[in-house]
Amino acid sequence: MEALYLLIPLSVILVFVALWIFFRAADDGQFDDLVGPALRILQDDDRPPADPQ
Repeated sequence: MEALYLLIPLSVILVFVALWIFFRAADDGQFDDLVGPALRILQDDDRPPADPQ
């Protein structure tokens, strides 16, 4: 029972830290474009550039 007096506040603090990290990443633009990089690899062109003559 005495362990709960330590574990419950620690778990609440851990949840608030995780939420703070998530919202900070969201504010910094970490999750702005999730589809673009995945599609960019599919549009990669392996042909050499044309000779400008």
